[in-house]
Amino acid sequence: MTSASLTGLVFDVQRFSLHDGPGIRTTVFMKGCPLACRWCHNPEGMRTAPEIVVSPDRCIECGACVDACPHGLPSGAGGGWAEAKDRCEACGRCVEACPTEARRLAGRTVTVEQLVDEVTRDRLFYDESGGGVTFSGGEPLHQADFVLACLEILKQQAIHTAVDTCGLADRHDLLRAAPLADLFLFDIKHMDEVAHAEWAGAPNARILANLEALAQVHPAIWVRVPVVPGVNDDPDNLRRTAALAATLPGVQRVSLLPYHVFGEDKRERTGGPGAPFSATPPRPDHMREIAAIFEQAGLLTVIGG
Repeated sequence: MTSASLTGLVFDVQRFSLHDGPGIRTTVFMKGCPLACRWCHNPEGMRTAPEIVVSPDRCIECGACVDACPHGLPSGAGGGWAEAKDRCEACGRCVEACPTEARRLAGRTVTVEQLVDEVTRDRLFYDESGGGVTFSGGEPLHQADFVLACLEILKQQAIHTAVDTCGLADRHDLLRAAPLADLFLFDIKHMDEVAHAEWAGAPNARILANLEALAQVHPAIWVRVPVVPGVNDDPDNLRRTAALAATLPGVQRVSLLPYHVFGEDKRERTGGPGAPFSATPPRPDHMREIAAIFEQAGLLTVIGG
């Protein structure tokens, strides 16, 4: 299959991002993820198909969405959207009909050429800031052929690229991406296999093995640790995470990402998936204590992206 015939499913393209790699970046959010993290900040990226995202606070209950829907499904403000979501075909007619933009379509199909054209419009900002393009998600390597084709073209154009991965990807695809991406942002959510399966929806053995394999062939990896109180912020787990990262030759730094509540609001607007999750965001002094654990292991450590 040639790159000209490849298409990808994207749910957002965020320009002027400052937290997904160095400099000013454009972050491309790909649909589909093999994990189901209870605290996911991008739940609209979990599914592998387009879906409607509802913002009830913008809804004036005019009924235009119900009238436009081929199935007459209820609106978000009416209280029945979550139950009706499985019957939604994400045709987008309700989005077009909504006068207050209370509904949007998360998931659009693009060709490699279309996406490359879109992200390279900001090349001036990349060049001046040392930025570039980051592929995130969801899990970008869930659509590996499409992402790799984009990476190859961007590499030819000397644009810095990064892949933000949960690590649960096909090893072959990960290693195919290694010579094409300048940077990997690699998540470590929990070191315990059972706890990882409980909180993230899958065991971590394959993830950790992939990280070790990538670190042997790629010189620029930023390990990212989402700090979720009550889930993975106990000292033993953090020390194990730091010990692993310190042994890997390709790891340049560790980014500690404090949990925030925005993901739960987005989960409600997508109508799921998963049970509600809540935690108290970690205090700044707790984040500094955690950073000290990684610094004591000899790792350059940053709080934030």
